[in-house]
Formats: sequence, C-alpha cells, structure tokens
Amino acid sequence: MKPVKILYVDDEAMALKYFERLVSPMAPVLTALSVEEGKAVLAAHGTEVAVLVCDQRMPGAHGNELLRHAREYYPGIVRMLTTAYSELGEAIEAINTGEIYRYINKPWELESLRADLKNALELAELRSERDGLMRDKLMAQQGQLLANRLSALLMVGAAVHCEGHEQALHRFAQAALLAGSAPPAIDWHRWDHADLMQAEAQRGAAIAAHLRQWLREFGPRRDGAGALSVLAQALGGELQGDRVRLSDDGGVFTALLSAPAGDAPTAPQCAWLAWLLWQGGLAEAVVADTGWAVQPAETAVLQADWLADAIERISR
Repeated sequence: MKPVKILYVDDEAMALKYFERLVSPMAPVLTALSVEEGKAVLAAHGTEVAVLVCDQRMPGAHGNELLRHAREYYPGIVRMLTTAYSELGEAIEAINTGEIYRYINKPWELESLRADLKNALELAELRSERDGLMRDKLMAQQGQLLANRLSALLMVGAAVHCEGHEQALHRFAQAALLAGSAPPAIDWHRWDHADLMQAEAQRGAAIAAHLRQWLREFGPRRDGAGALSVLAQALGGELQGDRVRLSDDGGVFTALLSAPAGDAPTAPQCAWLAWLLWQGGLAEAVVADTGWAVQPAETAVLQADWLADAIERISR
C-alpha cells in the first residue's frame, strides 16, 4: 500500500479542524490531539501516512518527541514541524538533528502551506518508490544467497561423504521446499559483497567440520529401525514404528539455508544433512499430523538438472 495520508498533531481542536479543511482536497488527513495520540495513530495507520506535521508546543511531550519516534520507527514518513516565530530555535535544532524535513511557520499562509505539503507528498512518493526498489533488490539478493547455499552444500557433501551425497542433497532440498525455506536475512548496513562471500565461505567450512563430527558419532552405517533411532536421538524426535516424528516447526530442515548472514552454523543445524549423507539419501521428510516426520524412501531417479530445478523453486 502506497502511503498517501497526512497526519497532523496539535493540541488545539480548532487548529485540527482548520488544517483538515484546508488540506483535505490535497490528501486524506488524519489528526491527533497529543504526542501519545499521534503515536497511537502511527501504530494503527503508519503504513498509510506519507507526511507527519506536528505542532511543537503542546502540553506534556513536545512535538519533536513524536518526530523522533517517527524517524526511528517510520523512517519513510516525511516529517514537518509547525511552530511560531518565537520557537524557531527549536525548529532549526530539529532540522539539524535530522528529525524533520522542514518547518512551517505559524500563523499559516495558505498558499505557502499547500506548496510545502505538496513538496512533502512528492518527496514521500519518491521515498516509497525508492524503498520498493530496494526491497525488490534485497529479495533478489536474498534469493540468490539461498540458491548459493544450496549449491555449496552439494559441494560440501561431496567433500565430506562422497558416497550417496547427491541423493542426500536431493532429499535435503525436497525437505527444505516442503518446509518452506525462507531467504536468509542480510543486514546490508553491515555487509558488502566481498565480506559476505568471505562469511559464506567460512560458513561452508564450519558446516563441513560439523558434518564430519556427526558422521564420526554415527559410526558404521545402519539400516531400518537402527538408523531411524540414530536420527531420533540426533534431532530430538520420537521413533514411532517405521518413522521418526518431529515436533519441530520445520526449522530442522531449513536452518542451514535460512539462517541470517553471519550466523555461525551449529552442530544441531547440521544433524539432518549429516544423517542423510550417512544414509545415502534413503529417507524423506513428510508432513505429519502434529508436525513433521522422516520415513525410509527408495533411491530417487535424479534428472540431470535436479539441482537447477530445486534452486529455481527454492529461490522464488
């Protein structure tokens, strides 16, 4: 939803009515009588508000407190302060500290007020478009990182346990798709491309170390109930006949792909993939009544482009 509304906050009821009458032909107007009411309106309608105009001198908290709040929690909103000539020092300080886009003198001059608000609405629209483009770019980059991680796990699996590694990664990818693997969060204020690639390489090395440790602990390969018992112990599940029931929300199948950038992989996160490698991929994840289950499965017939297909589906 594109923000199009103007929120005006002033403790004088007549000023609110006058502002709404003047400005409503230009944009929908929301009003509040105090800083606390203004915060409540933002909590309910923050995604709809393009411009916030706030009076400075009000009983209790001053207007710049609401403007600071909006800057922190609703940075896309264009913030403006309306104030009398005697309070210009506070308005200038608010501008200098980044709390507001500009100030509007009281008493208002009608054409000047409308021009200022028109400019603010145009700026809000530009910010909204910019933020939309940034979100699209971020989602594309997150999807690419998710795909890169799946590809890297195939290489790590081959290096750690060559026999049956492709079957194992195929089953791993199927489980991640079934559970709904989300793109990993990336703090782009922290990471540039080179640092991110270094962190991901270190992540792959750490996963390999955990996989080797699990394979040592599993010992000689077992089949049937013996193998499922090992899985139940590793994942904290319950062995029920020919399957292992898991109360997990699916995170056991997705953690290696969806963990935020920079998070070090843990041994429990690697247990599922290690077990699949140990078993050569002869098991599959299925939806159960109260969560998930893992059960034995026959060898899958893999197409030459199975990984490309999995990458395309998991990156959507």
